Formats: sequence, structure tokens, C-alpha cells
Amino acid sequence: MNKKRVLLSWSSGKDCAWALYLLRQDPTVEVVGLFTTLNQAFERVAMHGVRKQVLQQQAECVGLPLITIDLPWPCSNEDYSRIMSDFIARVVADGIQHMAFGDLFLNDVRAYRERQLAGTGITPLFPLWGSQTDELARQMIAAGLQARICSLNPNQLPPQFAGQPFDQALLADLPAGVDPCGENGEFHTLAYDGPMFLRPLAVTVGETVQRDGIVFTDLLLQQ
Repeated sequence: MNKKRVLLSWSSGKDCAWALYLLRQDPTVEVVGLFTTLNQAFERVAMHGVRKQVLQQQAECVGLPLITIDLPWPCSNEDYSRIMSDFIARVVADGIQHMAFGDLFLNDVRAYRERQLAGTGITPLFPLWGSQTDELARQMIAAGLQARICSLNPNQLPPQFAGQPFDQALLADLPAGVDPCGENGEFHTLAYDGPMFLRPLAVTVGETVQRDGIVFTDLLLQQ
């Protein structure tokens, strides 16, 4: 049986890590690599603020090659579309026919990805789509996934949650209306251990700052 060769969109967070876990359980799928867009000026994952060096070490810990796509800062829609179109053309030429994403329920995000890939030769996969996020969050934690909040929107979640572990205590403390997986942009995470890791990613909590209306916690490699 010829397996689907899949590239997984990798933000460094819990949802893409869980998507990797599910994809690896599918006998029809071979996840052949990860891809991430980076803010070129800061060498960090957009929205998450995770450093490139941490991201690269994380990819090694899950045992997959990582493709980083540098985006200028600021990045216009035209620049983004051109850069991503070039990237997609390259991976199609390498025999990739599927890209997977860890989206849960935002229809506009899914529709955007489907439009972006329409006619390219790439079929998008959404292994987490339609999950009940309260149940999914508990599943992740029960399976041993470990992550910390690396960025949050202080208009949706109080800044004291910055850098906190994604665990049962966090779920119990989340204010009413906050999605347990942060799917509405309330928070983003860095995953550092779990059933999709070959070995844990050793990180330590660094400085927390507010920039452009977002609270970022610097998660650093342990020396």
C-alpha cells in the first residue's frame, strides 16, 4: 500500500503535536516532515513567539525534519501568497501530495487553507477537525502531552496565565468563555513532551513581555 506522504504544519504548540500523534496512528499516512513560517526579523514563530533554535530542537525531539519558511516583517498579503506559493510548488515537485493542519473548528481558517491549496496538487488534511475542545484538552493531558503557554491575548486571558503549564489545574482556572484549547486566539503553547516525542524537549521559562498587544513568555532551551 502506498502511504500518503504528509507534511504537517507545525506551530510548535499542543494542537499540531496532537495532530502528529493521530497521524502516526493512521496506517495510510506517513508524516515525512514539518513546516513552519518564521518572522524573519526576529527568527521566531509568528503568534507563538517561539525561538527558531527551540523549534529546531523540538523537531529533533519528535524525530522529523523541519522546513522553515522565512517571512519578511512586516509581511504583506502579496508577499505571503508569493512565498507560500513558491514553497508549495517545491514540495509538490518533491512528491508531496498532502499537508495536514491542527485546526479544530474555525471554518474561515479551514476555508482559507483550502482556497490556498486548491489546484496546487496538495490535498489538505484536518485530523483534529470537529473535536470538542474541552474533551480534547483532557485527552491530551491524560495521554501525557506537556506544554506551556508561550503567548496570550490579554484581552481574552489574564496575563498571570503567561508561561503556565497546560494541565488540569490550568483548565480548572480558565475564565468562563475561554476555549480550553485556545482556539479563538486566547493563548498559544509550546509542546515539550508527550506520546509524539522521542525524547522530551528540555525548556526553561524566561522573561515575559508585552509586545504589539500580545503577552509573550520566552521559553528557552535548558543549558
